[in-house]
Amino acid sequence: MTLRCAAAVPVLFCLVQSSMQAEARPLELKWSELAPTVQGHQAELTLTGGTRVTGEVAAIRDDSMVLDVKKTSDAKAYPKGNAAIPRASIQLVKLKRSGAWGKTLGTTLGVLSGVVVGGYVAGTTQNNAGPGITIFLVIAGAMSVGGYLLGRRADQTATTIRIVP
Repeated sequence: MTLRCAAAVPVLFCLVQSSMQAEARPLELKWSELAPTVQGHQAELTLTGGTRVTGEVAAIRDDSMVLDVKKTSDAKAYPKGNAAIPRASIQLVKLKRSGAWGKTLGTTLGVLSGVVVGGYVAGTTQNNAGPGITIFLVIAGAMSVGGYLLGRRADQTATTIRIVP
């Protein structure tokens, strides 16, 4: 594998992941269909008036959604902790989920390409073992961490839900 091929692997991985991040149309659900989809997941609610509230959905009631608020744009109306968000004030629900395949694939590609690129650069630029080993370790480590971070970003998905009457 040449240096050009080894460098193309992470670039290709980035391009594929960025093309998959396109925003889709919101999923439209009735209030009665919402509970099995969102309960127990991290969600960002967009409320009437532009307020955003983020946290874990604890329960769905007939008239409200119980949320363990972690982050809010209006701390006076919705402080951190458990809050019942009225059904009428919820405009959009954005579910945040993460998987594991991207981290595994990204780390594997990062390690493999890091070893190849690091070995090539260290072998062709240094005549002494000391600086060559340091260069190899820095490049291999940086590409491994970069692969993990790209894979973690690829694992994160968001589903936007609009509640219909």
